[in-house]
Amino acid sequence: MSITDNRAGTTNSADRRRSSSTSSAITSAKRKLDDYASAVPEGDEAADFAADLVTVRMRKEEFEAVHCSAVAAAVAAASSSSWASPSQSSPFRYVRSASPSQLQFFVRMMSEGKTLVIQATCMDTVKSVHEKIHKLTGIPVSEQRLIYRGKQLQWEQSLAQCAIEKDASLQLVGRMRSTEHPQAWQYIDDMISIVRRLCKGEAVPYALKIIKTRISEYLSITPKDDYNTSPGHLQIFMSSSAPLALIMLCISPVKGNKKIGEEAIRHFLYLTKTALPKASHSLCAPIVLKFCKLLREVPQYELLPLYSSCRTCIGSLLETIGLSQTSKNLDSVERVISVEEIFPFVSELADSLYGGLDSNIASTAGLGPLQSDVNDFAMFLPHIRTAIREHLGFRCPIPVPPPEKGCDDPKFVDIIVHLYEIFMGMLRRMDCCLLEMEKHLASKSTSSGESDIFFQGPSQYLAILKELNAISKLYVGSEEHFWTKMRLRKRALCALILKYVKRTDDNQWLLEHKDVTDFEARRHMMMMLFPEVKDDYDEQHEMLIDRSQLLAESFNYVSEADPESLHGNLFMEFKNEEATGPGVVREWFFLVCQAIFNQENALFVACPNDCSRFYPNP
Repeated sequence: MSITDNRAGTTNSADRRRSSSTSSAITSAKRKLDDYASAVPEGDEAADFAADLVTVRMRKEEFEAVHCSAVAAAVAAASSSSWASPSQSSPFRYVRSASPSQLQFFVRMMSEGKTLVIQATCMDTVKSVHEKIHKLTGIPVSEQRLIYRGKQLQWEQSLAQCAIEKDASLQLVGRMRSTEHPQAWQYIDDMISIVRRLCKGEAVPYALKIIKTRISEYLSITPKDDYNTSPGHLQIFMSSSAPLALIMLCISPVKGNKKIGEEAIRHFLYLTKTALPKASHSLCAPIVLKFCKLLREVPQYELLPLYSSCRTCIGSLLETIGLSQTSKNLDSVERVISVEEIFPFVSELADSLYGGLDSNIASTAGLGPLQSDVNDFAMFLPHIRTAIREHLGFRCPIPVPPPEKGCDDPKFVDIIVHLYEIFMGMLRRMDCCLLEMEKHLASKSTSSGESDIFFQGPSQYLAILKELNAISKLYVGSEEHFWTKMRLRKRALCALILKYVKRTDDNQWLLEHKDVTDFEARRHMMMMLFPEVKDDYDEQHEMLIDRSQLLAESFNYVSEADPESLHGNLFMEFKNEEATGPGVVREWFFLVCQAIFNQENALFVACPNDCSRFYPNP
């Protein structure tokens, strides 16, 4: 649709029909975007929300009319809600030029009838006009387009070359770029449209189902094998400010919106780990981290479980992507996650673990550290330790405090120092907890036994001690300090091993110093190295053997059996005998082995040069 000057002549009939056919679409898109901007709270947060959130991108050749009107409405809504200053409430706003020769003209916004009055010289470039508009409205220069007499003005042109006259009227619209993913943009725009209506308090039937469906459809069309196009696809979620929209839904005062927002975010977290390949995890991590940062700024206790879920998700994604020293371009999904962004999670989890350990110090019946917090703590710490080793290299272990010349990044030095403080603080608390356990063991050893001391809290002690042992290797003298504490609490440590060490755990660190464990603890850990024996009598292999044909019939049974069936239970019975059970199986093995090596059967032939060696008889 062409946009003409206010003073342009009458349009032809074709233009009128086209204008009429698109007027409803323009009005709808404008109302949708303006209403969304007005639905958010006031203040700086609302300004950023309105400026970032209302974005509509469609295929240019298919949706040109709606495309242009939506952008114009976005510019106007952002101007009225976030970019305008108190002095700009009037429909006319002036920008003074320092040039002695001035040319005054008007720049009309495509919404609400607001007009800018610009003064410039004839030799000023179009780009300089864009910069004036940017100073006045805050609209980025790269997102502006100026239309005069139906033509777009180019940056390098002067006003004289564009034939801009005194009191001319220009139109300001948004610069719309084509996209390789129009379908993805449509899904996200539909989702944000539903969020806008919910924030306004409208009743939207099946709102949660629609939002979750749009998220599923958006992720389902993510290129799975083409890494060149998948970043652009997932970038749409960030560029459209979809994370911010869903967080605004969570904190909306409208009844029911909080639950919808939480469920939508949890649905996105679930699909990032299940519906996308591991190669895309590095692209999803910045999105999940954005959720974490936004939720961290929300002072609502009810959203802490959602924040914990996002934190756990980012920890699981890091298992396949790792960390970097620094991070740039924070709004890009192709960026890497930095240590500085992840370490606040470690600090938060450490504070939570402190509280759990303190509750066990006060009472052995305390709930203690939460398993979810311990698991997250163990997920993030290996990445922090690896980043420190890579940054310092051969300078590990690190003296405390670290030398100023050892690290060129002050923020990294702060992380190193803070991690050491976490290590010392948690080790002191663990020492107190183990001491309380030993006191309780001593008091109960002559009465009701030791089993009643084990509550939920001590079940996480070994996992915490494992991480503290790993941290101790980073700092000079810390490893010896750690094991000295463990030697002093040998009785409690052995009790924990006997009670909580499982086959699925990595217990190798407990074997580094045998003097902190006793025989029973070491025997238990050794037994945990063997796979668990399971008696599966439902799939047993049965054999009925004639003693007179022991070797021949045994060979027939074994050769015809499925190898997998021999891994289960063997049911053995000799003909004309009633005895069964493990004793009969043991006897059968003994007799078969005797028959195999019986010289009369000649199954093997002795080596002529070495009588201790045998070969199968050809």
